[in-house]
Amino acid sequence: MRSDFWKDKYPEGVPSEIDTGQYRSILDVLDYSARRYADKPVFSNLGKSITYSELHELSGHFCSYLQNETDLRPGDRIAIMLPNLLQFPIAVYGALRAGLVVVNTNPLYTEREMEHQFCDSGAKALVVLANMAHMAEKVVSKTSIETVVITEVGDMLPPLKKTVVNLAVKYVKKMVPDYHVKGSVRFSKAMKLGTRHTPHDARKEEDEVAVLQYTGGTTGVAKGAMLTHRNILSNMFQVKAMVARNLEDGKELLIAPLPLYHIFAFTVHCMVGMLVGAHNMLITNPRDMKTFMKDIKGQPFSMFVGLNTLFVGLMNNPEFRKMDFSHLKNTVSGGMALQMDTAERWENLTGCKICEGYGMTETSPVVTINPLDRIKLGSIGIPVPSCELKVIDDDGNDLGLNAVGELCVKGPQVMKGYWDNVDATDETIDEKGWLKTGDIARIDDEGYVTIVDRKKDMICISGFNVYPNELEEVMAMHPDVDQCAAIGVPHEKTGEAIKMFLVSSNPTMNEEHVTKHLRKHVTGYKVPKQIEFRDELPTTNVGKILRRELRDEELKKRGL
Repeated sequence: MRSDFWKDKYPEGVPSEIDTGQYRSILDVLDYSARRYADKPVFSNLGKSITYSELHELSGHFCSYLQNETDLRPGDRIAIMLPNLLQFPIAVYGALRAGLVVVNTNPLYTEREMEHQFCDSGAKALVVLANMAHMAEKVVSKTSIETVVITEVGDMLPPLKKTVVNLAVKYVKKMVPDYHVKGSVRFSKAMKLGTRHTPHDARKEEDEVAVLQYTGGTTGVAKGAMLTHRNILSNMFQVKAMVARNLEDGKELLIAPLPLYHIFAFTVHCMVGMLVGAHNMLITNPRDMKTFMKDIKGQPFSMFVGLNTLFVGLMNNPEFRKMDFSHLKNTVSGGMALQMDTAERWENLTGCKICEGYGMTETSPVVTINPLDRIKLGSIGIPVPSCELKVIDDDGNDLGLNAVGELCVKGPQVMKGYWDNVDATDETIDEKGWLKTGDIARIDDEGYVTIVDRKKDMICISGFNVYPNELEEVMAMHPDVDQCAAIGVPHEKTGEAIKMFLVSSNPTMNEEHVTKHLRKHVTGYKVPKQIEFRDELPTTNVGKILRRELRDEELKKRGL
């Protein structure tokens, strides 16, 4: 695809190129915002808010602790294993100020997943929630980790509330199993020790690695994407140009239900939100709808970032449906395919269209997004500024417009490569900087991109390609379907057959109902021959359905 093809595809006011020249590192953004928005709230959680200047001060304390009370040195890796709590941005910015590389770690990881990530990254330090410390205890001795900082849910709250919350979590809810991590230090003590020293920001160059962001493991062994300061700064400006141009600096409230350790939420809330002086309300557990509704009730939120599963859950909640959406300007969806029915229901309820985007861990993460004033439902939008796209065939030939092929990306947000894995890097990024996404897509005449499906998820029946997204989109139109997933399973005659998994709100729904519904919307060979009803489907912690896990179960049943 010609690079100049995209220049006239952007709405008025959106540049085709971005300029990151004013910032050399993520720390420059922190410094800028701490000065400009000093007294405005930057993050809030569990009823407690901290201002931009307080974030700068608190992250400085943590930075001082790491620099003066540990043996850590610039370039060392520190794993941060926290949910959405105030401790997260404090630890992340403190670590970056100390010159460390942040290894974002899912707090719901199993011991096996933790061990792999800690060993692969060579992490020398860990910040972990007490709720997961019993697992860290079993893993740390098998890694290079020497410094362990343990925090409790209420550690950033006022003294009395901190005590009450921490006691309730530990003894009433019994969410903190016993643990003993040798040599560990409490987060509150680390912060106190840090006040004894003056932080010295270890300024980094733009091409140095800031974050090791591990892939979700849904497409194979998790690999660490090396995201540089330039990668993340570039995506900050790219996203800001597309979805924040109608936001007023220092006046917006952003709801943050997606975990900050995921690069999508990190870029939106810790980078774009920081740059525009937004107040980011951190939702620790979005599955706890009662607390979620209590947190946002009466709040004049102007931007909501989520994904299809979360939007459906919110719209099914009676309290949410009663809320005032008059301040809501932007709703952004990413992480999984947005279904048409969900988008239409959300707009009818809130009066705000969902702006769907697309990205990957390896691209910091946003690649495309729908312009706010030119949303095309069913599309993932156009490339963000300074980003080029093309679709290729199996031989690497550029197929041009309106053809279906593997989507490739080139731009300043594309990762430096996979950590300590040259072979995987070379397989993913070619010598000209094009990254193969593994997604099957089509680019139309207006520059809008439609994802057809994951290359590896495509089902081939007697030579005919079937894309699970299409079947799931159709199935989601049925009023009795809550969740659905389609996979390919081995078949001796056709090579593969389709199996559909469903979660239904109607206990009387059966296979006949499913088949009848699908036959109305898709050709015969696309109708699943196998249908299984379940109480729930396996998902990631942010609600993305794991087709791979379903596929692995089926292969295991067949002894494959």
